Amino acid sequence: MQKITGSMEDYLEAISIAYNGDEGARVTDIKILMNVKTPSVSGALKTLKQRGLITQERYGLVKLTKEGYAIAREVKKKHSVISAFLRDIVGVRPATAEIDACKIEHILSKETFVKLMEFVSKHTKEQAKK
Repeated sequence: MQKITGSMEDYLEAISIAYNGDEGARVTDIKILMNVKTPSVSGALKTLKQRGLITQERYGLVKLTKEGYAIAREVKKKHSVISAFLRDIVGVRPATAEIDACKIEHILSKETFVKLMEFVSKHTKEQAKK
C-alpha cells in the first residue's frame, strides 16, 4: 500500500463515506464532508486519480480503486479505534473525541496503532464481563 499524506487520506475516507451504493460518490458530497470548496476537491481528486486510488469520468461519480478502498478502510478503522479509546476509556466528550481522532489518525505509527487496538479490545471485553 502506498504512503499518502493525511489530507489525501481524509479525502479517501470522505469518498468512502459519501458512496452511494456501488455507484460512487458525488463531488458535492465530498465537498460537504471535507468542508472545502470545489477547487480543493478537484485538486485532491486529480492527485488521487494520478496515484491510481480513484477513478472518475469527466463530471461523473468518484469511485475508489481496490487500493484506494484499502487505504480508506484503514483510515476509518484507525479513526474508530482512536475515537473509542478517547471517548470510552479516557472519557473525552464524543464531539471532542471525533475531532481529536481525525488529527491523531494521521500521525500514529502502525506499531502504536496495533497496541492501541489491542488495549481497546481488551478493555471492551473486560467491560462486557462486568
